[in-house]
Amino acid sequence: MRAAVYKGEQVLQVEDIPDPVPGPSQVVMRVKYSAICGTDVHAFMYDLAQPGAVMGHEYTGTIVDVGADITRWKTGDRVVGGGGHPPPGTGSATRTNPRFNYRTMGFQQNARPRGYAEYVLLEEWEPTPVPDDVTDEQAALCEPCAVTVHAVRLSDLKLGDAAVVLGAGPIGLLCMQTARAGGATSVIVSEPAPGRADAARRLGADAVLNPLDGDLDAQVVELTGGTGPQVVFECAAAPSTLEQALDLSARGGQVVMIAIAWEPTPIIPPNWMAREVRMQSSFGTQPEDWRIALELMRTGRVSVDHMLNATNFVQLEGIQGAFEALCHPTNELQVVVEF
Repeated sequence: MRAAVYKGEQVLQVEDIPDPVPGPSQVVMRVKYSAICGTDVHAFMYDLAQPGAVMGHEYTGTIVDVGADITRWKTGDRVVGGGGHPPPGTGSATRTNPRFNYRTMGFQQNARPRGYAEYVLLEEWEPTPVPDDVTDEQAALCEPCAVTVHAVRLSDLKLGDAAVVLGAGPIGLLCMQTARAGGATSVIVSEPAPGRADAARRLGADAVLNPLDGDLDAQVVELTGGTGPQVVFECAAAPSTLEQALDLSARGGQVVMIAIAWEPTPIIPPNWMAREVRMQSSFGTQPEDWRIALELMRTGRVSVDHMLNATNFVQLEGIQGAFEALCHPTNELQVVVEF
């Protein structure tokens, strides 16, 4: 099968590698779409992935082979490549350091090939079924949507609250919708890139502000009746956005960190300490987040269609150029590898 193999030093090379063969309790999935995640871009950008790794964890496809002991799945089932409940003894304490989310450093491991390959080997418990009313293209964004579901569920967001989303990349565009589904009455988005800002408007943001144009703090405070938002979702991970999130929050409000900053992020505490702002980090997902994400897509409360026009899809052979472009994104919303 063809796969994009990381060679080190920001090089992905499409090679032929052996097809997977399922064990008794495993299935083989034929990948149809595999979205490129910012975490993988960071692994590429900072040379964190191990040479020989086949990355990719936002993918969907069809089961094409099952092990002898499999009763839950059959060939032809549409699934996403994650979201299942691990059985006892295979959870966080045994998969990596027990102090961390079990997926925290998974992209660095030179383990079995994942979504940037034509076929993926999965344990029986790993996949999640795709509802009939969710297309394959939409299902490819189940995992990033689940990341934002997880963040909103971790937050203190309450019905009627105002929320601010910093950054309108793929995670930010999904977060503004899951925050709305979670009860936010007003959702304000901060985004300097015109294409991404326009996408936020089309997806229903109450206001979209350019942080480079005027006083963002003053504009947000005015739009929230003089108090600031109850929750700020940090989805940008730019050098200044964590402190910006803390400064924007209402007194007693909360900042939820979703995007990962891989470089030093300076913050000056007095302004947000004086308002007793709380910070909540969010990483990865829990199994229920995937099912909630698919249900939000199925019922139309989360739309990914604006992120999935024809220009967002690349063939596997174009993955190197796609990663290079995403290292310094401008208007890109989402890039999806199509097999």
